[in-house]
Amino acid sequence: MVLDSLATSLRGTLKKIANASNIDKDVIKDVVKDIQRALLQADVNVKLVLQITKEVERRALEEKPPPGMSSREHVIRIIYEELVRILGEGKDISLKKHVIMMVGLYGQGKTTTCAKLAKYFQKRGLKVGLIAGDVHRPAAFDQLKQLAERLNVPVYGFPKATNGVAVVKKGMEQYRDFDIVIVDTSGRHSLEDDLIEEMRQINDACGADERFLVLDASVGQQAGPQAQAFHDAVNITGVIITKLDGTAKGGGALSAVSITKAPVTFIGVGEHIEDLEKFEPPRFISRMLGMGDLQTLLEKAQESMDKDNMDDVARKMMSGKFTLIEMREQLEMLSKMGPLDKLMGLLPQGFAGMKGGFELQDKGETQKRLRSFKVILSSMTKYELENPKEIKASRIRRIALGAGVDQKDVRSLLKYYNMSQKAVKGFTSNRRMRKKLMKQLQMPEMDGLDGM
Repeated sequence: MVLDSLATSLRGTLKKIANASNIDKDVIKDVVKDIQRALLQADVNVKLVLQITKEVERRALEEKPPPGMSSREHVIRIIYEELVRILGEGKDISLKKHVIMMVGLYGQGKTTTCAKLAKYFQKRGLKVGLIAGDVHRPAAFDQLKQLAERLNVPVYGFPKATNGVAVVKKGMEQYRDFDIVIVDTSGRHSLEDDLIEEMRQINDACGADERFLVLDASVGQQAGPQAQAFHDAVNITGVIITKLDGTAKGGGALSAVSITKAPVTFIGVGEHIEDLEKFEPPRFISRMLGMGDLQTLLEKAQESMDKDNMDDVARKMMSGKFTLIEMREQLEMLSKMGPLDKLMGLLPQGFAGMKGGFELQDKGETQKRLRSFKVILSSMTKYELENPKEIKASRIRRIALGAGVDQKDVRSLLKYYNMSQKAVKGFTSNRRMRKKLMKQLQMPEMDGLDGM
């Protein structure tokens, strides 16, 4: 989870609101102090923290809840809206033909991000080419080439090239028919005159539609001045913040960049080449507050399976009427969508029962547990898969022996199945909540789910 400590603190604040006997001035002041403490620990600028919390307090005390919304829900919504507001608006990224120039200082993760960005567009069916325009850093070309080979994406450049502008010009001719061209450029330890001039010449050579600045989240509030300096030099159109997973300083980088009005376009949330997410403040804050991000979950599902199959799985999940056969299909789907602990983070806390089965101390254990479940399911008969309630002690012993696992592992799978079914049925039994969920998933309301 991105910004774990901040997310934990903010969720604790929401629990305090939910557990309060009534929402009065004292409760609101306590909540405001908790938010201030959480944001300051995440390195958000002091003035900005005071501005946010002052507005939260004012609105919570002065605004009346709209019809149909409780005072608790109203305060939570205010917190959500104010946190989204400080991060600014997200930036729509064109999926049509265009050129992207990547800029930044040394050590910010620029070359790796080039490959991650190539993967992002490749997954959306676009033909991507990379240009190795960094001719100053030793092995920059080799690093980009190695990353690109894993994606089967071509790289134009030369290991011993000395003229970045010339490389970019020839690369643009090479990729004339490509949808997306991503240009890596040289970095420096500081924004010097020669770097500025080279960036300007490369920008002219490639005719960049987008100029993305790559910043390491650990720079904290210094992200603001750096973004402004690059913007003054080459008119950057967006910022990509790397290494945001788990760093407490990420709040400083996110908020500082937003102040400069340079929109954050993507965030790096892990070491793997797939760990790049389009930055959308409403989704980001919703996930941090434990409200889930079902739209991102849907998009991941769409990338890994056909629509008809996805609709069928969603219908069964929403109805709560699924056997171990459907659960096996869902686990297959999840294994294609990415690390399970990250996927569970996209679900609202109302799905805690589902998440509980995989909340392990070692994140690597989540995938190991998933593989174990799939082996156990393959050791069951069709009758057992269709009738999970019939799996008692003697069947558990046989299944464990056939799968080469302990009996406790089989019981763990059955517990996860029961918790999942109970959580989804509880979540969808509320018609209003279900309709809202169906709307977010862009699916029609399902008949026959009431009264389950």
